[in-house]
Amino acid sequence: MTGMKKKAEITIYDISKAMKISASTVSRGLHNNPQVRKELRKKIIQTANEMGYQHNKFAANLRQKNTKTLGVIIPMINSHWQSSVISGMETVANKAGYQLLISQSEESAELESANIQALFNSRVDGFLVSLSIETKSLGSFQSIFRRNIPVVFFDRVLECPNCVSVVIDNFKAGYEATKHLINQGCKKIVHIGGSLNRNVYNDRYRGYKLAMADNSLNYNDNSFIITNLRSDDSGIYIVKKLLADGNIPDGIFAANDNSAVSVICELKKAGLRVPEDVAVVGFNDDPVAKVIEPNLTTVHYPGRAMGEVAATTMIRIIEGTQSEKVNSIILSHELIVRKSSLKSGTPVMA
Repeated sequence: MTGMKKKAEITIYDISKAMKISASTVSRGLHNNPQVRKELRKKIIQTANEMGYQHNKFAANLRQKNTKTLGVIIPMINSHWQSSVISGMETVANKAGYQLLISQSEESAELESANIQALFNSRVDGFLVSLSIETKSLGSFQSIFRRNIPVVFFDRVLECPNCVSVVIDNFKAGYEATKHLINQGCKKIVHIGGSLNRNVYNDRYRGYKLAMADNSLNYNDNSFIITNLRSDDSGIYIVKKLLADGNIPDGIFAANDNSAVSVICELKKAGLRVPEDVAVVGFNDDPVAKVIEPNLTTVHYPGRAMGEVAATTMIRIIEGTQSEKVNSIILSHELIVRKSSLKSGTPVMA
């Protein structure tokens, strides 16, 4: 079967020829200009629709030196948290007359670089970026910086003097999650984290370490397990490793809910009780936290609010209404205590 040949795009000149009027009259009619009488405006729009005319908003915006488009780069789109962020961004962007072009790096620095170039070539007005696991520098962003195109990083960030970062205090959150397990009587706590290349996992790990040190609890290389945190079988790997090492802890702090839930399932399969034998805390407050039994204690990470703040900040920078120079915006987080961590049996609201 041969492919269908795409028809040529309908222009205002095609409409003017069909209606036997000037192209300038067609253009004014399509823009609802009162210089064209109402009946003719209506007829022009009707003819344009019948002929399949598409207004080239992109070209029109280019003439005004902007595209009303924001480029978004995220690591993975198949996460509830990232979906919440994008939803927040879209709400703000749409209200301000902007559109989003969304791409994902799939945790690859190479693909992230290609996405940056593609969005740059699409002439986006600004970049909203959460960095891939592999990204170690901002080298791929130099062409953007040279053109003074604004960049707002969110969640996964790197130090950048002329950018804005929207984050939570991951260090404090990691400390609080670990301290909660200690308060429940846990003395042998394992931390399941992601690559320390990224601020979010590095900061949560540092928070864990300080909470352990502040409470005179031992930790070593076996107390910290790095995984990709995303695959559903991460729990199988983690629990098998703990059993093989004879290193079953009485508490686990996982750097996201996906791995925490996976671990709970595998602990139960291995005949261990949660939280009686092993208390578990996750991170993100994904919907799955309320579905797993027992319900998961986790850190509420305000994804939608982060998206709204990042997009609002970006639009203010583009439109020159950002009143003060801000380098970092820190949003509040909250430890949500549920049954998975309650060794002491203290009653709690879900």
